[in-house]
Amino acid sequence: MGKIAVYRLEVMAPDDRARIMERSLSAIFDADLNASVRQIVEDVRAHGDEAVCRALARFDGVECRPEQLRVREDEFAAARAAVSDAVVAGIRQGIANIRAFNERVLRDASWREEIAPGLEVGEQARPIDAAGLFVPSGKGSFPSVLMQIGTPAVVAGVARIVVVVPPVRGRGLEVDPAVLVVAEELGLSDVFRVNGPAGIAAVAFGTETIPRVSRVVGPGSPAVTAAQIQVQAYGCSTVMLFGPSESLSIADDSADPAVLAADYLNEAEHGLDSAAILLTDSEELLGAVEQEVERQLAELPDWRREFAEAAISRFGGAILVRDLEEAVAFANEYAPEHALIATRDPEAVATRLDHAGEILLGNTPFAAANFAIGVPATLPTGGFARVSSGVTARTFVKTSSVARTSLEALAGMAPGIVALAEHEGFPAHAAAMRIRGLG
Repeated sequence: MGKIAVYRLEVMAPDDRARIMERSLSAIFDADLNASVRQIVEDVRAHGDEAVCRALARFDGVECRPEQLRVREDEFAAARAAVSDAVVAGIRQGIANIRAFNERVLRDASWREEIAPGLEVGEQARPIDAAGLFVPSGKGSFPSVLMQIGTPAVVAGVARIVVVVPPVRGRGLEVDPAVLVVAEELGLSDVFRVNGPAGIAAVAFGTETIPRVSRVVGPGSPAVTAAQIQVQAYGCSTVMLFGPSESLSIADDSADPAVLAADYLNEAEHGLDSAAILLTDSEELLGAVEQEVERQLAELPDWRREFAEAAISRFGGAILVRDLEEAVAFANEYAPEHALIATRDPEAVATRLDHAGEILLGNTPFAAANFAIGVPATLPTGGFARVSSGVTARTFVKTSSVARTSLEALAGMAPGIVALAEHEGFPAHAAAMRIRGLG
């Protein structure tokens, strides 16, 4: 049975710390992987549908003709019949809360304000024209991913939303019916069965069948993430970086070991390249969590247990800290995708946590955030929470600045404008003020 890798932070070996901090980034930026992905990307760029179908045959063992790439209307109807009422209800609940969250996100996206007498400035928010959404399929069924990235795109008002999803492994051309139910609930009909890097390239460049988009979004394997990085060189933007799942929990001796262990295993079961970290200042709690993790691991299916065991030993583990300040400092250096605070005063800890994709307080489990609460669950990984955020309606919106000046306000600024124009050697800039009788 797998064991948690246990460390004491003050004497932690530099190699262990470096491995945990780096987690799966080395795989994403691996030279051999990127060379392989580049071949696929370039093949799709040059040969379109033919290359997409070639990738399906090579990597999924699925023979597909170009006219079969688009999911048909009858497949949507069959999907609804194949998905249980309970799952449909869960999908609708999640979409409703995600919609409400993102409507609030956009409420003040456009704004105007007079910042000085006669000087009005602001921003006008508008959706991007087309978005590509990648939904993974290799390690399971992920309708929640399309809920999390599709709903914000719909709320933002993106005119064209293209969904690419690999076929279900071992079931021919079949696309996950639960994903199709989500697409139907969101009114998304441009759904295509395409795998991995070829799917990213297909929406980035467009093919004879698959429309081109301006931005591609979605979590996936290191190869999928590498493809998203590469297509930016051709003008298709993405958000950095939605790689393998990772979580970090900060707990003190007030936490329930059984609950904490369950939440700890939540993100760990995603994959062999996932990471799960527990930081605590309680040696007693750590010991109790170790026992609970071992017990709960035994209840997982073999393949999920294998994933979880890797996540708690290879890139993760339990780390004993001297106090919560030390835990927060480590967490800020790590910049986790998911952070959970299980302490007596979680708000006090959260206010000092500067870098995290999401922060869940108290008795708020990762599972609820993934499926139902409405907050983003497609979040930056690999430390990119330092510089980017989870997928919301803002991901699919850009802004134009807007300004209006009165003649009086312009007159007050004119001397400075003219002085800077002349200093920088732009006489026409200065002339634009003087022709108005200013400066």
